Amino acid sequence: MKVSILGCGWLGFPLAKKLIDNGFEVKGSTTSENKLAVLKSNKIAPYLLELSETKISKSITDFLNDSEILIIDIPPGLRKITETTSEKTFVNKIKTLLPFMENSTIEKVIFISSTSVYDDTAAIPTVNEKTVLNPNTESGKQLMEVENLLRNNYNFQTTIIRFGGLIGEDRNIVKMLTGKTNVANPDAPINLIHQEDCVEIICEILKQNCWNETFNAVAPNHPTRKKYYTEKAKQLHLTAPLFNENDTNFGKIVSSEKLENVLGYTFKKTAL
Repeated sequence: MKVSILGCGWLGFPLAKKLIDNGFEVKGSTTSENKLAVLKSNKIAPYLLELSETKISKSITDFLNDSEILIIDIPPGLRKITETTSEKTFVNKIKTLLPFMENSTIEKVIFISSTSVYDDTAAIPTVNEKTVLNPNTESGKQLMEVENLLRNNYNFQTTIIRFGGLIGEDRNIVKMLTGKTNVANPDAPINLIHQEDCVEIICEILKQNCWNETFNAVAPNHPTRKKYYTEKAKQLHLTAPLFNENDTNFGKIVSSEKLENVLGYTFKKTAL
């Protein structure tokens, strides 16, 4: 079976290698010319692809054709966009991509979304896939809109994975917080997932042929931000951040019970 991965970066690259080990043929895209050789040396058919709000690289047709499955793993990159500008950058990029998907051999899509589609509130609710979405960030709002665009397109079947905060051996948010003071939400729960689990979950969806589904994917333990980042800083020999104990905490607990029940998946890594 042939798979095209749009975005062979921090998650897409190890995923591609795992799929090749499992017998898939994989095409992988990158926006960096320097990474083409790296992809090729790992038996990934390399494609240099640039996707904007109005156009896409000509190689998109070859990238999609002959593949049955497309995995979309590109970040929204919306940190600089605010509600006042309301630019639908990410949404428009996917709208630019859609006609090429519709006219290709792609029959199934996995879209990597985020738990940011759920609201953070002072009530700290537990949310699942049936929870009404009410994102309070621009990234969450555009991810929600893209989810709907793909889900409602009947040219292919779409499964959506809402990953929590991504962590790995080379990636942890505590490195950005080390030594900082007045950090918000000390008692809010964390919703994180390790890179290894991300890769395994996607492989399991492909193995079980599980389509037209939406899954939350977050490690099942949810220590507070203060406990997690203090302990993680200690493990990494970093200066722990200091939290603001006086502000109201905002957050949520994201449930992955559906993922565990439907796929029979057991998480390999916990947050601590």
